[in-house]
Amino acid sequence: MNFDRFKQWSLKGDIFGGVTTAIISLPLALAFGVASGAGAEAGLWGAILVGLFAALFGGSSSLISEPTGPMTVIMTAVLTSMMARYPETGLAMTFTVVMMAGAFQVLLGTLKLGKYITLMPYSVISGFMSGIGVILILLQISPLMGHAAPAGGVIGTLQAFPDTVANLSFKELFLGLSTLAILFLFPKKYRRYVPAQLVALVLVTLLSLMLFDLDSIRRIGEIPTGLPSMVMPTFTPEMLTTMVIDALVLGTLGCIDTLLTAVIADSLTREEHNSDKELRGQGIANMISGLFGALPGAGATMGTVVNVQVGARSPLSGIVRALILAAVVLVAGFLTEPIPMAVLAGIALYVGINILDWSFLQRAHKVSLHQTAIMYGVMALTVFVDLIVAVGLGVFISNIVIIERLSREQAKQVKAISDADDDDVPLSEDERALLDSSDGKVLFFYLSGPMIFSVSKAISRQHARIGEYRVMILDLSDVPLIDMTVGLALENAIKDAREVNCTVFLLCPHQQTREQLERLHVGDWVNDAHTFDSRHDALHAAKRLTEVMP
Repeated sequence: MNFDRFKQWSLKGDIFGGVTTAIISLPLALAFGVASGAGAEAGLWGAILVGLFAALFGGSSSLISEPTGPMTVIMTAVLTSMMARYPETGLAMTFTVVMMAGAFQVLLGTLKLGKYITLMPYSVISGFMSGIGVILILLQISPLMGHAAPAGGVIGTLQAFPDTVANLSFKELFLGLSTLAILFLFPKKYRRYVPAQLVALVLVTLLSLMLFDLDSIRRIGEIPTGLPSMVMPTFTPEMLTTMVIDALVLGTLGCIDTLLTAVIADSLTREEHNSDKELRGQGIANMISGLFGALPGAGATMGTVVNVQVGARSPLSGIVRALILAAVVLVAGFLTEPIPMAVLAGIALYVGINILDWSFLQRAHKVSLHQTAIMYGVMALTVFVDLIVAVGLGVFISNIVIIERLSREQAKQVKAISDADDDDVPLSEDERALLDSSDGKVLFFYLSGPMIFSVSKAISRQHARIGEYRVMILDLSDVPLIDMTVGLALENAIKDAREVNCTVFLLCPHQQTREQLERLHVGDWVNDAHTFDSRHDALHAAKRLTEVMP
């Protein structure tokens, strides 16, 4: 564990940050625990264990980690699927998936892949986060109306909706809607002092005790006091592949959620987090959380922002927060017993609404039709198909669109001229005079900028009439990068020139580009005497050669 992150600690700010974020985390942890199907205690211990060990081993000074809406959605799907197939061992298998997800995060951090996790188009991130928000909203419909969430996830919820409405509990619907009303209408000026979720939790719980009998509505009930029991990793050969895939989904989502939140924290603190160390810390935290039957977690935006705003400057705030929550569970667990399930459903539904990327949804159609289609496509696939399919297909299509646009722009940087009157190529006056004096027998082939595979066709088009010239000057002086496909295209251009007795001069002054050509063996097709470091020398040699050629 590296203590450098504690150097900027502020005792008052860190303690206040820990207390404040503990108050924020309590209702969310309860809501996510119940929403996942693992129970309120799983949510609370997830907030404690993930928060504590991510603070100890992570790479950010102010990040608050806990169960989040997106992680809860995936956890719910995994738990439902495992319990349906293996009623006796499904719970243990689900938490084994959590441990595997944590191990995957540790592996990503160890391989130093943190900086690549969030390298995906914003339309894809927006689409799958909004899709997760929709899922979380839909899954809370039945609990809000007084019923347990039906099996089958989103599809099962939609299929059961007519029966849910026909048999709804008006008492619980009233409590759920009251919770939502407080969450939406609670004045912003008071939110800096007390979180709206805690206000809704306390007020509506008290209201339920005043209006209804204790047993007339569904409540959390008794939460076991004491430390959680360990869950031994459980596998079955036929489910191993499924468990690995679920772990990859859960781990990847946790990485994205955490690193995006860490970037927000950096912008507030003017510091820079260590992505790889943060992933290792999150992975260790999730492995321990799964081992003790608690929910997985990730960096939480709301808790992190509040933590920074109240003055926290080191991971001490995360440690204080975890200790306060642990005290609540171990000593004051009876206080959560009368909380209605409908209240937690209302809080979870509110979180789902906030997860929706309203900013992008409102303006996506004004920005780009392609990006809008990708965003809505990813969102629909996330809700009705699968997160991995949604993200994979979204990234693939986005990259194809981006590559096509880059290809058009890069193709403009592939130019071939034989007349110095063309201003597209940056030649000095002396160099233009030399090119003009060659009487159209020299083709000056100029490339600039990074040359990736998408410009190979443009190279082929530009040298299609190579037979009309005696010398081709291949100018790579402004090319910092050449990939294999472009290298092969240049090799074909050189071969075509040699087949029609056109001499090739290679202009490649940069050592890095020259080494790339050597690795691709493109330079083997050019005589060493025909390799130059300056345009003037190449043009002068080309002029002399054309004067002696018929």
